[in-house]
Amino acid sequence: MKIRILLALIFVNLLQAQKFYFPKTAVTDSTVLDKQMPLLASKLITQPRLQKLKNTNKIAFSDNLFRLQMVAKDYKKSVATLSDYRNEFADHSMAGNRFIAYEFYSLAKLAEEKDKISFHDALQKAFNKKYESLTDKLITKVNMAVDGDVAAARKLLKESLDKQKDKDSIDYGTALALCNNYLNYKTYSGIKPQIMDLAKAKEQEKFIIETKDLKTKNGSTLTITIVRKKENTSPLPVILTNNIYAGPFDTYFGKRAAIYNYVGAVVNTRGKRNSNDENNPFEHESQDIYEVIDWISKQPWSNGKVGMIGGSYLGFSQWAAVKKLHPALKTIVPQVAVGIGIDYPAQNNIFMSYMLQWINYVTNNKLTDEADFNNSTKWDSINTAWYKSGKSFRALDTISGKPNKIFQRWLDHPGYDEYWQKMVPYKEDFANINIPILTTTGYYDDDQIGALSYFKAHHQYNKNANHYLVMGPYDHGGAQSYGFTYVGGRPIDTAARISIDDLAFSWFDYILKNGKKPELLKDKINFQVMNTNTWKHVPTLEKMHTSTVKFYLQDHKNASSVFNQPSEKNFVKQTVDFKNRDQKDTYYKVSKVDSVKTTNSIHFESEVLDKDLIISGNLSGFFNVAINKKDFDTDTYLYQVQPDGKTFLLSTHIVRASYAKNNAVRQLLTPGKIEQIPIINSIFISKKIEKGSKLVLLVGVNKTPSWQINYGTGKDVSDETIKDAGEPLEIKWYNDSYVEIPIYQE
Repeated sequence: MKIRILLALIFVNLLQAQKFYFPKTAVTDSTVLDKQMPLLASKLITQPRLQKLKNTNKIAFSDNLFRLQMVAKDYKKSVATLSDYRNEFADHSMAGNRFIAYEFYSLAKLAEEKDKISFHDALQKAFNKKYESLTDKLITKVNMAVDGDVAAARKLLKESLDKQKDKDSIDYGTALALCNNYLNYKTYSGIKPQIMDLAKAKEQEKFIIETKDLKTKNGSTLTITIVRKKENTSPLPVILTNNIYAGPFDTYFGKRAAIYNYVGAVVNTRGKRNSNDENNPFEHESQDIYEVIDWISKQPWSNGKVGMIGGSYLGFSQWAAVKKLHPALKTIVPQVAVGIGIDYPAQNNIFMSYMLQWINYVTNNKLTDEADFNNSTKWDSINTAWYKSGKSFRALDTISGKPNKIFQRWLDHPGYDEYWQKMVPYKEDFANINIPILTTTGYYDDDQIGALSYFKAHHQYNKNANHYLVMGPYDHGGAQSYGFTYVGGRPIDTAARISIDDLAFSWFDYILKNGKKPELLKDKINFQVMNTNTWKHVPTLEKMHTSTVKFYLQDHKNASSVFNQPSEKNFVKQTVDFKNRDQKDTYYKVSKVDSVKTTNSIHFESEVLDKDLIISGNLSGFFNVAINKKDFDTDTYLYQVQPDGKTFLLSTHIVRASYAKNNAVRQLLTPGKIEQIPIINSIFISKKIEKGSKLVLLVGVNKTPSWQINYGTGKDVSDETIKDAGEPLEIKWYNDSYVEIPIYQE
């Protein structure tokens, strides 16, 4: 037995250390490089490491394989593999245009060889044939898909080759990255600029696209793009999107509306595209959108009815628009809407490091700074440098090398104060919103808390709110486009694999064209129960569950059940040293095959469940704690350990303890006193938990480079430094604390 284990370990080490021949001259001689790359790709295709993905991650397997086949010049197989990838990525051909630039290149190479024509002529032939096969819904993204950045691709290829200087071999991971960078450069440098001209010509055949600059009453300039189908000559309802991400998305959003037989209008925020105004994200949308809608409603191509759509910032914009509701605005479809001041740039009053990366993304230039935003290595190093330095969170922009007044301004508002409140409807403002609304979000949506905050407030302050919600196993992108087959590496139920675009525009047909109500909207709340392949429909969020169970802070090994109230009050003590920035991650092994990260957390494990149950809704409850400081940031995770031993993250919650009871007013804790911290605004989910599972609850302290660090002095957390750390934080987690888990039963 020991010999077999030893041989297995040797085999694994050999695989990890495996090298492939790659001559030094390929780094400097493009002719040698072009000869060696197909040979290298062919070797990688046969490697067990790649083939293993076929069984463990089909998406990653087909993604890697079609690219390697292209580099190996097996273009026929690459087209077939790309088709397999798309079918695996999403049902109903919804991903039929994904990575289409590579398909155009492969088809052109095949035509070049078969017909003995120039690549220029082959590309035109291949493009026209493929384009004609696409549905209207799929052509909308073609122009964006083929507009690759050749200069960026050349830079990445050079960086990959530089790593090979003075080497005559290459390891698997480096070789795979080199093949991808080589392919990107060869593809986009080969098809541009011709492909852009071809795509533009097709676009002009079908659409009328106009770009105008609008002057607002206060003298600001806004750039608006109008898109209409040529065949639609009569006035139509207009679908408006307010877009801070100026660039190719403007035309795409406009064309998307047009192919559903609406006029598409996309307006950029102040300071974007042709506007020379100062760009202050979120601050002026309510005022500006009112004037845009007023202008749109009076145009000859408009029938006077306006609807709005968009996700994330574009979802927030719609709530800004109804702060002062224009009579022509008949409906909005906010998708994955940012809850400004609620879940971004701070979630439950804890500012996130990502905010600086995003601010730069939308303010570095008149469009978007894709290269900077997607430079994860840069931003990870900035956040890590800040974390290691122990400097205040306010110093993050200085550490990045670019001080930012927007970043600083946002930090001046740690509570949900008037600065945030004035951007969107607040409390009684919701009572005046009487237009029909459709909200979409997902269990894995980064802005779920924000999207639901608007929904809850609307129904709270307007008892007649005509507001529907659709929520399923979608991430931030999926809940504003379509249900990807895999989310977080796991397949979603087939019932959830729907087109969110189709749903949204069928809603517009229903409201703006007196069409049929979308079939899915059987009640105000429409949610997909994962692991059951069914949708449920209830009138309120509270009806998503029929009962609850309380998971007390105790372990099943020391109690009859974690779901029974402890007979004696006790506590578990946790210590967190904020001075320690070289802390090693810790893990708790929940089964033979999986573990959960427990750094800065303590864990509680339930008994094995003796029957199926459906967890449906979001966590509530409270923590009874005593600490030796005035504040701290809690961090909560609820996991399912499936019968096969693998973990599934069900819900999370973070909050600044001093804002847990009221996100607008800080209430510091008294050191040494038992205080109650309510659990509000945790993540919603709906999933069947199989018999034989167990639940693992993690509670702890938020201390990572991704978020502010709350040292507990009671000062503005943005100004605290490691010098404020003092003694380690000591928390007594009392066992009468509980996390209340919502349960749905037919």
